[in-house]
Amino acid sequence: MSYYTPTSKLQVSENFYKTSLPGLFYFKAPKFNDERGFFSEIIKLPELEKVIGQSFAPQQINLARSEENVVRGMHAEGWNKLVFVNSGLAFCAIADVKPNSPTYKQSEYFQLGYDNEKEFGQGLFISQGLANSVAVLKGPLNYIYIIDKLYADRDQADERSISLFDPELNINWPIAKEKIILSDRDKQAVSLKDFEN
Repeated sequence: MSYYTPTSKLQVSENFYKTSLPGLFYFKAPKFNDERGFFSEIIKLPELEKVIGQSFAPQQINLARSEENVVRGMHAEGWNKLVFVNSGLAFCAIADVKPNSPTYKQSEYFQLGYDNEKEFGQGLFISQGLANSVAVLKGPLNYIYIIDKLYADRDQADERSISLFDPELNINWPIAKEKIILSDRDKQAVSLKDFEN
């Protein structure tokens, strides 16, 4: 499995890096470590908005806490989302499921986590319509996501739950299938072909 690696060629600002998928950006969150622990600057909104070329007005901040081997996804949603992990270690697969996109059915893999030894944390900006997931490699995991629409105001027509095991996406999950813990919603998720028909 090949994880995304930020390089100077991909860097688009001080802390942001482009990826192979339009609308998906990786960011580093600078950390200042000492004997007490660390302080981290997660994000600077002016920098984010310059990178994405539009305003990002947070409307809701959510925390999903998950135990080891839990997988949440694949979810394509009707909002833009900023995500980071502040406890545990996560595998994140992000897939382009927009039929008219030049990168349709392509995916990127990321490993997100925070610890006292690293010089920075990591996170993602995921634009509306990309299918995202989080798999817990080391738990408990705190997955924090900031969205630019209220959940209560969402248009359910914009939401899609796509099977983790869709053969067209062919995601290489780092957790054995028989060990994965899923919600009922994700167990009932369908394939991309079902959405196309």
